[in-house]
Amino acid sequence: MVDIAMSTGFTRNVERIWGSTGRRWLAELPGLAGGLLREWDLDLAGPLPLSINWVGRVRRADGTGAVLKLGLPDSGHLADEATALECFAGQGAITVLARDDARGALLLEEARPGTPLRELVPHRDEEATAILIEMVRRLHRPAPAGVTLPELSRRSASFDRHLRRFPGDDPLPRNLVERAGRLFEELCATATGRVVLHGDLHHDNVLAADREPWLAIDPHGVVGDPGYEIGALLYNPDPADTDDTVLDMVEPRTEQIADGLGMPLERVVAWGFVQAVLSEVWSFEGDGGRTTRPLRLARRLLPALP
Repeated sequence: MVDIAMSTGFTRNVERIWGSTGRRWLAELPGLAGGLLREWDLDLAGPLPLSINWVGRVRRADGTGAVLKLGLPDSGHLADEATALECFAGQGAITVLARDDARGALLLEEARPGTPLRELVPHRDEEATAILIEMVRRLHRPAPAGVTLPELSRRSASFDRHLRRFPGDDPLPRNLVERAGRLFEELCATATGRVVLHGDLHHDNVLAADREPWLAIDPHGVVGDPGYEIGALLYNPDPADTDDTVLDMVEPRTEQIADGLGMPLERVVAWGFVQAVLSEVWSFEGDGGRTTRPLRLARRLLPALP
């Protein structure tokens, strides 16, 4: 067992999402981390920000740095992340140095210096968007036969669950959720390809690095239409939620993305709308949740939908 830092926000997130299962995992986490540090011959080298997984800098036996990442094994999130990164094969993304799916553990390449792409926004937003476009080009490749990643089309169930649970316009306008659910199915049915998607590509998940100028981290790992990737680019980065500076950049961003990826502008707008509503739907799948910037983006894009 080792003494690892666990912030109040991190423990609260884990307990909110996974309840008693999350509390048991948190109690076991120091022992799990200690065992992996011994088995993989690692030393703790410093903290990293925590969200729903535990992450920390480590030093390997050869002196190189890496990142240890631990999550609930039953969630499958880290297994999908590792599989996506292995599909990317280090081209535009960090690499997997070791994985233990049964224990929900990953040892990952560390991006150094690790400055997030958000630092270019808003004053160099066109440059940041160009970097993200090039990242999409580099990451996307046809899904290999037998890949175990989930299909994008299955996410339509999230819209259905929300509509069954919330019959009215609270917490989200029902017409927006219905429109997004229908449009999501249409976009999946007319997919222009079936690629391995990062699934959460935005300015905080792209870091400055030595091996390549920029590397993607934290993929969700999903297989489906390439256009899904652009949704999160439109409502990020996320400074204060009440700051809508990012939304004032939506029109030039959508045009730049359409030109850069050779994608019809109406398809870029449609995917942006769908993913913005889906992000809000997910925020209400648990007991908490509140409307944030994605809802305001969806309303902004609504008049431009095909």
